[in-house]
Formats: sequence, structure tokens, C-alpha cells
Amino acid sequence: MPATIVIFTFNPFQENTYIVFDETKECAIIDPGCFEAHERIELDKFIQDNELKPVRLINTHCHLDHVFGNAFVSRTWELELEIHKGELPVLEAVPQIAKFYGMPSGELSPAPGRFIEEGEVIAFGKTKMEAILTPGHSPASLSFYIREGGLLLAGDVLFREGIGRTDLPGGDYDTLIASIKDKLLPLGDEVKVFPGHGPSTTIGHERRHNPFL
Repeated sequence: MPATIVIFTFNPFQENTYIVFDETKECAIIDPGCFEAHERIELDKFIQDNELKPVRLINTHCHLDHVFGNAFVSRTWELELEIHKGELPVLEAVPQIAKFYGMPSGELSPAPGRFIEEGEVIAFGKTKMEAILTPGHSPASLSFYIREGGLLLAGDVLFREGIGRTDLPGGDYDTLIASIKDKLLPLGDEVKVFPGHGPSTTIGHERRHNPFL
């Protein structure tokens, strides 16, 4: 059976947090954006109610809205954070960025315990996610492709009829468009895309309707 992906929308930035799991009940928590106490409770309750076992904590990239819950998840389930090494400066800048937005940074994210390389296969339970380096929105954003079932976790690279912003430090428009056209569109029109904000879409829909492509 293909993996199941469950979406939670958290924090003032309306960020999509993902839990990916299969029949083994092992799961990965990707981009935990839980900022308020009730959001952390909601995430924990789903995991407990479904008897899931979190075994991976992963950030597609390290903008503040995607890492608010890192400390909670790491502490609660004793998980090390996994990111691409190119995102480390972004993670370290979170307290300053939070101050810029007039927000408390909350409990600071732990440092990463390991770095994910491009092309690496992230395995848990019976699920395998292929790490695809897709910079442009951030310096070293990763997308994760689950070949069985045709599922893509795209972070803030590709949205439904939109793309990630490129005016933040480390962003670059041409790099982002190249990431999408060279790395994501070739995956095939039937692939379902789960973005970091907003509704899910498909590669085919974006190929036909995304004004940036």
C-alpha cells in the first residue's frame, strides 16, 4: 500500500505540516509548524489516536514557519532533526527573522543531528522517500518523492498555480524555476503535489495552469 499523508495547517503563516505513515505505523513528521499549545496538542493527539510511531523529523527547508515545532517534536519523540546542510544558516537565523516579524521565536529548534544528501532515500516502515534538491525559494530546499503512489512533498517550491517567493535571503527566481522545470515536472503529470502552503495539486495541473511555468 502507498503511504498515507495527513496535513495539518498551523501557525499565523498557515503552514502545512505533514505526517507520512504506512501500515507499519512508523511515521515521519515533516515541517512541524505547530506554534501554539493547541497546535502541539492536535499533532500529538493524532499520533496517539492512530497509534503511530514517529521515527523521522525532517525539514524541507528552515524558514521559521516550518520549524516552529522542531523542538517539541524532537523532545516528545526523541528524534534528531534532519535537513540539508545548506539550510543550516537559515535555521540559525530564525530568532532574528522572528524578531523582524514581531513574533516570539518560541522554543528554539535543536541543531540538526544529521544532514540529508541529494538523491538519498529516506526510509521508514515500508515507505521510501527520494530527496530531490530544489533550491530557489531557499538555499537548499529539499522535495521528497514517494515513487510508490506518485506523491511529492514539495515544501515551498511549488504551489497550486504558484511558486515560492524568492525575495528572502538565499532565494533566486531563476534557480527556483529551473528546480521546478528540471527536477519536478519530469516526475510526471499524475504525481500529486503536497505544498508547504495551500491546497494540494498535481504536476499535470501545474504544467497546464501555473502562470510562472
